[in-house]
This record gives sequence, C-alpha cells and structure tokens, in this order.
Amino acid sequence: MLPRTGVTVDICPRDVPIALIGTAGGALALWADTPAEIAVPVALLIVLDIRIRRWRRRT
Repeated sequence: MLPRTGVTVDICPRDVPIALIGTAGGALALWADTPAEIAVPVALLIVLDIRIRRWRRRT
C-alpha cells in the first residue's frame, strides 16, 4: 500500500495506563468469549488515537 498525496494519517497512543489496557483487553476476551486474534486488534483500536486528514494544495 502506497501513501496517497494529500492524506495524513496520525497514530498516537491515548492517555491511558498500559495496565488498564491489558486488563480491559483480557476482560473483553473473557466476557465475550472471543479468541485473542479478535480481542487484541480491538484493544489496539481502543488504545490508539488514529486520525486521518485530507489536505489540498492551493493553486
């Protein structure tokens, strides 16, 4: 996948302690009876702040 001109993707961690993230991910896996292949990406989406911005060059 190649980056597209005019699109910026910012990925940064949220202000949440890592212990809380691990506990929440484990609780999600136990509560919903989901495998780790599903629980880990969901926990990462909760932890990471992902922003996608489009910009254009002015002519």
